[in-house]
Amino acid sequence: MDKFENEVAAADALHEKYESLRKEISKVIVGQDEVVRLVISSFFCHAHSLLVGVPGLAKTLLINTVASAMNLKFNRIQFTPDLMPSDIIGAETLDKDRNFKFIKGPIFNNIILADEINRTPPKTQAALLESMQEKNVTVAGETYPLPDPFFVLATQNPIEQEGTYPLPEAQLDRFMFNINLDYPSYEDELNIVKSSGQAIDTVNAVMNAEEILYFQKLVDKVPVTDNVIEFAVKLVQGTRPNTEKSFEITDEYLEWGAGPRASQFLIKGAKCNALLNGKYSPDIEDVKAVAIPVLRHRLVKNFKADAEGMTIEEIIDKLIQKVESN
Repeated sequence: MDKFENEVAAADALHEKYESLRKEISKVIVGQDEVVRLVISSFFCHAHSLLVGVPGLAKTLLINTVASAMNLKFNRIQFTPDLMPSDIIGAETLDKDRNFKFIKGPIFNNIILADEINRTPPKTQAALLESMQEKNVTVAGETYPLPDPFFVLATQNPIEQEGTYPLPEAQLDRFMFNINLDYPSYEDELNIVKSSGQAIDTVNAVMNAEEILYFQKLVDKVPVTDNVIEFAVKLVQGTRPNTEKSFEITDEYLEWGAGPRASQFLIKGAKCNALLNGKYSPDIEDVKAVAIPVLRHRLVKNFKADAEGMTIEEIIDKLIQKVESN
């Protein structure tokens, strides 16, 4: 794509595209502005997201709507205890000439909705690991590339935990954002109920795969000043208890902190957040805007935090204040 005069013009175009995406998605999804922003951000960051929310908050509808607005192929996989890895990535079968032939599974799409990912055993969850990190799958020694762009958007129900298999830390770390879907506001729920049963507006495609790939590279090129990078790294290092850079609150309430991937995602998320808001370079406010969804699933609270009812979000907010004041 060479239709932009320079990268500044491309950044302006991305901001306009984002506003168009929001407008199209709002035809179907009422409210949830922050969730929509983070989901779109993960696409431009070439990253995956974990959506956590109770049933009935339109998680599947949201992802399907985003896929339509971005003109991408979408597939939904319902994770159940009896789901096998071959049900996700595909399997080799014998054709009529008794030759082995690979039949591609549902993962060979641009957007994969891994619905209730924690309801399937670790063996099947692990089938996603290679695809999320390497963007390909290996079957019987053969490697098959996945479509580009490729995104995994997984969902979890935070309440009903019977019969679930918690995601391993290594897999959680591959999700850039942990996005909480909250209940709609009173006004939003009124609009949802009023529109129930009515024909859903057609969502127009405002982007395509080629543009998404171009804007992903643009996000990578965004310049970042040293003070912003230092803020992100200090924040992540401050989450690691009993280390040189830890804070008192860290040692008191956290058992484990975030790894280096968190620092990388904070900067990448800040770059994208800046572009979506019409800026050409991120500042510390952009890092703060993505800090909770980036860090939420990478920190492990200790017993004392649970006993005192301290939430991960409260701990992250206090850590941000500590880094700002130092």
